[in-house]
Order: sequence, then structure tokens, then C-alpha cells
Amino acid sequence: MIHINLQLFADKSEKTEKATPKKRADLRKKGQVLQSRELPTSFILLIMFLAIRIFGRNIYLGLSRLFNMFAFQSPGYNFQEPNEIMRLITYVALELLKMTAPFFIIAIIIGVLGSYVQIGFLFTLEPIKPKFSHINPINGLKKMFSVRSLFELAKSITKVVFVSWVAFSSIRGEFANMLKLMDLSAGQIAAYLVDTALRIAIKICFSLLIIAAVDYFFQWRKHEKDIRMSKQEVKEEYKQIEGNPEIKSRIKRKQREISMRRMLSDVPKADVVITNPTHYAVAIKYEPQKMPAPYVVAKGTDYMAQRIKEVAKENKIHIMENKSLAQALYKTVDIGEAVPQELYKAVAEVLAFVYSVEGRNPVQA
Repeated sequence: MIHINLQLFADKSEKTEKATPKKRADLRKKGQVLQSRELPTSFILLIMFLAIRIFGRNIYLGLSRLFNMFAFQSPGYNFQEPNEIMRLITYVALELLKMTAPFFIIAIIIGVLGSYVQIGFLFTLEPIKPKFSHINPINGLKKMFSVRSLFELAKSITKVVFVSWVAFSSIRGEFANMLKLMDLSAGQIAAYLVDTALRIAIKICFSLLIIAAVDYFFQWRKHEKDIRMSKQEVKEEYKQIEGNPEIKSRIKRKQREISMRRMLSDVPKADVVITNPTHYAVAIKYEPQKMPAPYVVAKGTDYMAQRIKEVAKENKIHIMENKSLAQALYKTVDIGEAVPQELYKAVAEVLAFVYSVEGRNPVQA
């Protein structure tokens, strides 16, 4: 039986992968973020109506006081004088501002918080830049008859039907109380109507909040689907972030070559090269004025060990075979480091032999 990898026939341009953090950040810079304007609006309406229900009596008393000033001409003002009229208008404006300012402040705070919670702090001019696609009539027709437009139409119809049902069911529940209004005074009827209207408005706001939450869920799913990436796009992005693997390997190879040349250039300075003899080679130098103990100037295995020995021969550096010492030095000492104390004796014996052959004293040197 022949097994065929079906992935070979897959469409590499198909967007099946989740958006990467880099793409999300790039889209965010362009202003393409998930944001629901209906959630903050629904919260604002709900909080406003709740505030009116709680503080409505204070607003009623304040408006009544202002109405009385105009209706019965408050003795503190002379309506015949233009300056007095302006003073009265200023006073009324300030009083109205005091009564309504808290509601405006609440609305602004909720609006700002609603946007901040969804997308955080974001300032970009990208969405308002002029683009031909925005005025292209063909694109406009496509948007008009797109799936999103149909979804928005269905959402609007659902919203109207749901809100109407909530309002009608609330009013129907008040039919029994409405029959008793004939026995009440005009003030009591007005108070009942205002209270009932506020309660119905609050219920409608809750229904709008539910619709907004459902809409936010669908918008989130659509947003995640729209920003998906193909496997090829993910690979290309990875190359941009991490760098092309081929280029990285060439850079590493160049770095190794530079490091090798630098290390080989230090071999002629060594006093002795200790070998395995074929697999390891470690070049040792002793400079009492630089380090209190001998240190490694170069080391390598296999090919690099052979190159160290070749350079040592070319520069007439002593090469001594000591398998255990060569392996121990290679594994425990890095280039530029001093020989550890446990290897002092073995290295000192090698250096002593080299110095005796050359007839020199490194301390005096």
C-alpha cells in the first residue's frame, strides 16, 4: 500500500493559523482592534437611568424651584432690568449645570473606561487616512450585500423585536395598576408614570446589555477569523523575527572561523602544546607577571587539534603527548583561563621539561 502525504496538496495560502502576537501588534498600530461600541452605550444608558431613578427627586425639586422663580417672579430679581434678567439666566444655567453635570461626568467616565477595558490606550491616525477603497463604489456595493451587512441587519431586527417584547410585557404587567389611576391626583399620576417609565427603561437597558454581550461574542469570533494567518505567513514572520536560518548559519560559521583564526594566532605565543595525540590539543603559556599559574591560549579537538599542532610545528613550539592531561585540560579549562590547582603538578612537570630543553627560566624572562 502506498501512503501519500495529503499535506503536499494542501493550499498553503489558506488561513488556518491563529494570529501571532506580532501581527496583532501590527494591526493594533493600524487601529484594527476588537471593539464593541454597543457595550459601553448600553452601560451608559443603564447607569444613567439608575441614577435618574435614585436622584430623580432632587432633580424634580431643583426644576420646581427654577420654575417657580419664573412663574411667580422671585422677589430677589427685577425682571424689568436687563442686567437682572442676565443674572437670572446665569443663575438658572449654573443650577441646571449642577443638576446635569454628574450625569455627563458619569457618561464620559463609563465611555472612556468601556473603551480602555476593551483595547487599552491606543492613539492612531491610521483609520482616518484617506484611502481609495473607502470611496470605491464597487467596494461599497460589496459591503452593502456582504455577510456582515446581513448580520447587522439581523441584529438590528432582533434588537427591535427583543426590546419591543420587553417593553410590551412590562406595560402589560402594569395594566392592573393603570386602572387605579382614576382615583389618584394629577401629581400622583405623574409620579407613577415617571416611576413606571424609568423601570421599563432600566429593563430595556438590561436587554440591550444582553444583546451587546452576544454581539461582542460574535464580533470576537469574526475578528479572530479575519486576522488568521496562513502557514506560509507564519513562516515568513518567523524568518523576519528570528532571521533566515541560512543567513544565521552563515553568520555562525563566519564567527567560528574568526574565532578559530584568532585562537590559532595565539598558538605561536604558547610554551608547549599537549596532545592526545590525535583527538585533543591544548596550548599552554606561563607568564608569571600576567597570571600566577599557566593558562590555556588555544585548544581544540580533531581537525582543530591538527591545525593547532601544524601551527605549533611551523613556529617550533614543543608538542608533548599526554593523553590524560590533554583531555583533562580540554574539558576543565576554557581559553584564557588558568590551569586548576589539581593539574598544577602535571602541567609544571611538562613546562619544566620544556624549559630545561630550551635552557631558559620563565621567571627571569
